[in-house]
Amino acid sequence: MLRTHTCGELRSNHIDKKVTIAGWCNSQRNLGGLIFVDVRDRYGLTQAIFDPEHKSKIFELAKSLKREDVIQITGAVRSRGQELKNKAMPTGEIEILADELVILNKSEPLPMDIDGKSNVTEETRLKYRYLDLRRPEMQKNLSMRHSAFKAALNYLDSQKFLHIETPMLMKSTPEGARDYVVPSRVNPGEFYALPQSPQLYKQILMVSGFDRYFQLARCLRDEDLRADRQPEHTQIDLEMSFVEREDVFEVVEGLMKAMWKEVIGVELKTPFVKLSYSDAIEKYGSDKPDLRFGLEMCDVSDIMKNTEFQVYKTIIAEGGKVKCLKVTDSAEKLSRKELDRLAETAKTHKAKGMSWLKVSGGGAEGSITKFFDESLVRELFEKTEAKNGDTLLFIADSDAETASKSLGQVRLALGNKLGLIPEGQWKFAWIIDFPLFEWNEEENKWDAMHHMFCSPKKEDLEKLESDTGNVFCNQYDLTLNGVELCSGSIRINVPEIQERVMKIVGFPKEEAEKRFGFLLEAFRYGAPPHGGVGIGFDRIVALMCGYNDIREVIAFPKNKNAQCPMDGSPAEITERQLKELHIKVDLTKNQKE
Repeated sequence: MLRTHTCGELRSNHIDKKVTIAGWCNSQRNLGGLIFVDVRDRYGLTQAIFDPEHKSKIFELAKSLKREDVIQITGAVRSRGQELKNKAMPTGEIEILADELVILNKSEPLPMDIDGKSNVTEETRLKYRYLDLRRPEMQKNLSMRHSAFKAALNYLDSQKFLHIETPMLMKSTPEGARDYVVPSRVNPGEFYALPQSPQLYKQILMVSGFDRYFQLARCLRDEDLRADRQPEHTQIDLEMSFVEREDVFEVVEGLMKAMWKEVIGVELKTPFVKLSYSDAIEKYGSDKPDLRFGLEMCDVSDIMKNTEFQVYKTIIAEGGKVKCLKVTDSAEKLSRKELDRLAETAKTHKAKGMSWLKVSGGGAEGSITKFFDESLVRELFEKTEAKNGDTLLFIADSDAETASKSLGQVRLALGNKLGLIPEGQWKFAWIIDFPLFEWNEEENKWDAMHHMFCSPKKEDLEKLESDTGNVFCNQYDLTLNGVELCSGSIRINVPEIQERVMKIVGFPKEEAEKRFGFLLEAFRYGAPPHGGVGIGFDRIVALMCGYNDIREVIAFPKNKNAQCPMDGSPAEITERQLKELHIKVDLTKNQKE
């Protein structure tokens, strides 16, 4: 080894010992008679001192040191003394009196500041990711990621789960997002797909008798990016045989408890709250509600149908809803300009508009109050429990879910604006009882709301084809502070039921056999009841570290255009490679556009 100790481990018990450390020159301070150098590695900082009266040759060499030079220092550990002790550094009670200095590699002037990121663009951080990763913040993030993986591995091992890898090259099967595809050189004209998830393979493992499987799975999806999405992400994928929904919940809750306790020292309370999908949408306007604050919505359609406001009357007559959000003690905090901003927020989420009124002196103030008589106002205040100083916000839409979801976004904006979201709280919730299908207006067909392998509830099997929109399934999501952490279900394990579901979403028997024949065939040889989840590992680590952006906890993420500025991918390949793969590239369409 080129070092006897790391830069984070030397303490007073090492005094008078001769040691060697190696790392990056974090700083060099030439105070005339002495030179002080802080040496950094991922474990910490250690100060070395160069004294010309002690070693004159290396003193001259130390003068040449620049930021991020890679160096090796040998010398004796000594005390800094009580007055010079640096309490901000774990190694602050000691220093190394340098006997030897070796410059292992010189660094050119840095293209970015690695002490902070305030003035560094995202593109620069990604282009020079190897420098960005040297920052203590990023080193801490990836260290926490490792700890989270270790905690998950230990817990799942204790629960008798086996870690089994599934293929990265597989058959393209429609699972919701676009596949990344890989051409086969030895099978011209044919393609592999990279896994969107190990969904089919983990079900095959259940058929194979491995009743408790997991892996830290790499998942790849060709979809538009945002803060919590990347082309490739990591999930803790697990599947169990001979279980019901509550058995899966118990294992996942135990996993969350183990990870939070081991990684950040937080004791979680279980069992987690359970909310039906319909209640989550009705009360919070989201299937991943942030439960750290109140502001529950209510339906006031039964009251508003008696108003003279024609917009409301028409919407309610068409079967729509008027949703209301009471914002306590907010009348003075929400100016007309701020209410207009909230209305714009609602419009970006498909609302046609937002109305409001303020409660003052026991009465209502606002542009729409002219349409309300006194009895209607009293009824409205009674329903919402509104008091003086409160503000009532309304969104109406012929599609009830649009009204709820757009007002739900207003709720989130208010939570942030009014400081209603407390720090340091972890509010988990299981969202259950999802519809199995949702109507696709553009294609005029039914789609699976999550995926087509979720088992319908037994009581709804008879109406799969006759009342498709009212079929509910054994799907469940785990949410935390408004973020979806995982999604899973009890799966279909009977081939006939699987074929019926596939037919409804557009895969008749012949097409289903072509796309999913290996799964359907496996089911015919005795598939046990089974279920599981895919847990967003990147999202968990990001939340633990205090981020919403998962790129902060991924070593080499892509930018918003799914590009890597560091290595230049994606990039063209050579004509020879294209020829070997029997591929011709036609860029004329893009050039015209």
